[in-house]
Amino acid sequence: MPDTLFKNVRVIDGTGAKPFTGEVLVQGNRIKTVARDGGITAENAVTVDGGGQTLMPGLIESHAHISFCDTATLEALGDIPPEEHTLQSMKFAKKMLDQGFTALFSAAAAKARLDVVIRNAIDAGDIPGPRMRAASPELTVTGGLGDVRQSHMHHETFAICCDGADEFRRAAREMCREGVDTLKINPSGDEFIPFARADMTVMNEDEVAAAAEVARSRYKKIASHCRSAESVKMSVRNGIDVLYHATLCDEEALDMVEAKKDELFVAPALGIMYVTAEGEGADYGITKDHPVAIYFRQELDSCITNMKELQKRGVRVLPGGDYGFAWNPIGTNARDLDHFVKLLDFSPLEVIRAATQLGGELMGMDIGVVKEGYLADLLLVSGDPSVDVTILQDASRLTAIMKDGAFYKEPEGLGQLGLVAAE
Repeated sequence: MPDTLFKNVRVIDGTGAKPFTGEVLVQGNRIKTVARDGGITAENAVTVDGGGQTLMPGLIESHAHISFCDTATLEALGDIPPEEHTLQSMKFAKKMLDQGFTALFSAAAAKARLDVVIRNAIDAGDIPGPRMRAASPELTVTGGLGDVRQSHMHHETFAICCDGADEFRRAAREMCREGVDTLKINPSGDEFIPFARADMTVMNEDEVAAAAEVARSRYKKIASHCRSAESVKMSVRNGIDVLYHATLCDEEALDMVEAKKDELFVAPALGIMYVTAEGEGADYGITKDHPVAIYFRQELDSCITNMKELQKRGVRVLPGGDYGFAWNPIGTNARDLDHFVKLLDFSPLEVIRAATQLGGELMGMDIGVVKEGYLADLLLVSGDPSVDVTILQDASRLTAIMKDGAFYKEPEGLGQLGLVAAE
């Protein structure tokens, strides 16, 4: 792998600092040198003249569902046979890399080994895709989010149903055996589930504690679907690493999250709430005046208030909007950055930091920052995302995508970028 020198670029380093003009040298799969105002000498490097474009870290998705396949119903997801499901998940992994996401933290797989198989194939170089932290399906209870069973017929979706601490412990151990990086649990419901609404806490303390115990003993991350205030508190008490949603927090829940702000992450998943509330699911029967859409608007308002408060208190709040449903499809994930700007009053640089540096902290990898010694996952972008983050929704503006020091999307030739091969 030849060294690569990026010259004449405007660097967004991912830390929230203002962009600067400089040069960046990549040696092997890591960033060797970052020089403000240039001056790097690298005789054997391939030189990319960026022409004043932006060089920044690759985006990191904190709430990935590459195996959810953009279905309109939970049951339709369960109807995909495993063989086809693997191929579709592979396609969506590639789509995420095409959109500039060089790393994914999965928030659940639709079947037990889908994430694991795709992660392993990517790591082996067999298929293209981002770095992945593979998750289990969602461990839920009878009558919880993901329980689509009916007494008279078979249905399944993205969940494994467990009841009682022993069943959660067993299922969690099985998922660890199969090779997941993250266990996912569903202590609260969701508004489109009539028997398990968003404000309902459907798991009990012993069940959450059992899953968390397995995660700690096997050195795994554990993530929680927790919309209700009590499910947030239960998750914090039991050392959950990632709180998904946390939309209905009360003051006690906010205080508990703040007290553990250096140990956990919060990802509210604005994307799915926004598109549902705004009637973007109308083609699938969820118009703007549908009861679910009306409730999501109310929940979104609560979420906005709570996330602004958590951000003010120094909690790591990450973009990642539950993309993977028909009206919130995979590949539009960068839209969440704009939601953070418009709805949560993040500055563009603040949300870029959340989607890069903080995402790297969530992944537990040396990624997400343009810094010496970090892995070289980089984007060359036409335009300035520090002024307008919507640029990152347009894959055509990503003139180069580098992962692990190698170009996945090569910059075009001399006419556009001044690509010069070392002699």
